[in-house]
Amino acid sequence: MNNEHMEHFKITIVEPFLLIPFILLFFLYLIACIVSNRHYKRWSYLRIFYWALGILCMATIAVGPLAKSVHKDFTAHMFGHLLLGMVAPLLILLSAPMTLFLRTLRVKHARYITKVLKSFPIRLICDPLTASLLNVGGLWLLYTTNLFSQMHQNLLLYLFIHLHVFIAGYVYTAAFIYIDPIPHRTSYMYRAIIMIISMASHGVLSKYIYAHPPNGVTTTQAEIGGMIMYYGGDLVDIILIYIFCLQWYKSAKIKSNLVKQVNI
Repeated sequence: MNNEHMEHFKITIVEPFLLIPFILLFFLYLIACIVSNRHYKRWSYLRIFYWALGILCMATIAVGPLAKSVHKDFTAHMFGHLLLGMVAPLLILLSAPMTLFLRTLRVKHARYITKVLKSFPIRLICDPLTASLLNVGGLWLLYTTNLFSQMHQNLLLYLFIHLHVFIAGYVYTAAFIYIDPIPHRTSYMYRAIIMIISMASHGVLSKYIYAHPPNGVTTTQAEIGGMIMYYGGDLVDIILIYIFCLQWYKSAKIKSNLVKQVNI
């Protein structure tokens, strides 16, 4: 009992420090908005809202009741997976952070960043196929090997995996829906095919978890966690598909109008 009190006391002391990175990220975005508004059209309040909500989703994995439960409850862990790997990346992408960042830079520096974005390594990582392998493939590796149990015994591994889950989720989302500048654009058909395959693979993994609990996870928790991953993932996927199809429709409409103008 005393050990539990001590552990609770330690967590209570550490929690405020864990919030610092998220608070800094939020205010850095606001500062960037102020700088951007001096030279360009006022930055959208909706994008600020998306950023705040995305940061909040990430913060709940580090601080609060959910953060305390993910270590011992697989159901809570899976909620955290959805927030960190799917919901937060989508919200952060919708806030267009790269666009805002480029607007705060001088032209010379913005051109340098754009040049970096055009480089082959970035092009390779941001390709829908590579992004899918890093994202969904990483999840298969996590839940079908001993990696899941090992990460709860090693703090650095735990932090690395969670960082990977978010970054891979963000790159995956950015590879399919174009919000920020994308120097290397791929066709809608190519993205649609890879999206269908990757989403199906995510669904298959959730069913695998349902039938084959990861090491240290009870059958009941694995079944609930698998269902959360399956149905919760579908909800986020629906939003992603909607935005993707909307962008495809607008692109096709613009091309159609251009063809009509040429034929006139």
